[in-house]
Amino acid sequence: MPADGHLRAPHVATPIQAPNVYDAEPIPEAARAEIDRLLASGDLFRYTNEGAPVALLEEEFAALMGVRYALAVASCSAALFLSLKALDLPRGARVLVPAFTFAAVPSAIVHADCVPVLVEVADNFRVDMADFEAKLDGTIAAVMISHMRGHTSDMEAIMALCDARAIPVIEDAAHSLGTLWNGRKIGTIGKIGCFSFQSYKLINAGEGGILVTDDPELAARAIIMSGAYEHNWKKHPGLQNSFQHWQNKLPLYNTRMQNLSAAVIRPQLAEVDRRVRDGRANHDHVAARLNTSSQLHVPSALAPETRAPDSLQFNLIGDWTDPQAIAFQDAAKRRGVSVQVFGLSKDNARAFWNWQFLPDQPDLPQTRAMLMRACDVRLPARLTRPELDFIAEALLAAAAEIIPA
Repeated sequence: MPADGHLRAPHVATPIQAPNVYDAEPIPEAARAEIDRLLASGDLFRYTNEGAPVALLEEEFAALMGVRYALAVASCSAALFLSLKALDLPRGARVLVPAFTFAAVPSAIVHADCVPVLVEVADNFRVDMADFEAKLDGTIAAVMISHMRGHTSDMEAIMALCDARAIPVIEDAAHSLGTLWNGRKIGTIGKIGCFSFQSYKLINAGEGGILVTDDPELAARAIIMSGAYEHNWKKHPGLQNSFQHWQNKLPLYNTRMQNLSAAVIRPQLAEVDRRVRDGRANHDHVAARLNTSSQLHVPSALAPETRAPDSLQFNLIGDWTDPQAIAFQDAAKRRGVSVQVFGLSKDNARAFWNWQFLPDQPDLPQTRAMLMRACDVRLPARLTRPELDFIAEALLAAAAEIIPA
């Protein structure tokens, strides 16, 4: 008994609660003063004044990526759409795109009056290069490579095949800000790279996107079509001859970003390296734990790839049935961890057979089989090691419950 004569309950460690994987990191304080200034002035339109927050964001993002031009727009989908329109593809042009992507990607192709041609994806979540090469025939006008969930396909092989045929490549790098391929920044390898600032991405503005390119003609066309009407293009540095050539010759799609979004984004650019570092460490820690299981497998990165993940994808391996895979989702959820099997989550926008807006529903057995056992878990960079262990243990226990080792 303690000296004061009072009985005390034994110390019990507070259990780790299921982590919240949906909230983003707080917006840096540096954004507040600029937001207050904008609200006080009402100066929210990017073209009211030179040196507006959107213009500064474009300058800073171009410097971050090491490219000549950047154009901030309303979303990554808008950036993908403008990229296709800037290429001046004819109506009905066929665009090759991986079948493992988000519905917004083929939607951008359809919106640009082009036709998506889906290519198979392997169980490592990357483009099947044999199917890619077979479909890259004389009918393909452009390629849109979606680095889905930050998984980089073989960009050496893709660019060699496309360059040999003079086929332009657009990179959908919505999930890949900070990813490197042989030391080169993903999004700067193709003709145009497109990034997302939606809330679940590395930089969070709620919504927003940006495209980057080193091609002055593509930049000029995209800027005018984004909504730089009359002489607003003069507020973009350089490209004056190109702008004057295209003045009034291109339709305006008005996909501009407004100043409040840029004010939220700009202070986060300094956080990119830290978020990439922490996100990679988190991913690799949980992946190593899951790979101790005989039922779960996280595919390795390709050798040239330095990943920048903010989520985790893994496969159910072995003879899992659909009911068992659904039971695994439920078992993980009872343990506080939300996991979805892409192909078994109702109306999942990443399952190609749900894209009923496509003119033709392709038969892609390899991608379908992958999606029926591929699992997706959010894993933001802000999570702590105990929270990561909570997630890993819940997934391991759920797998062992359904299919004992």
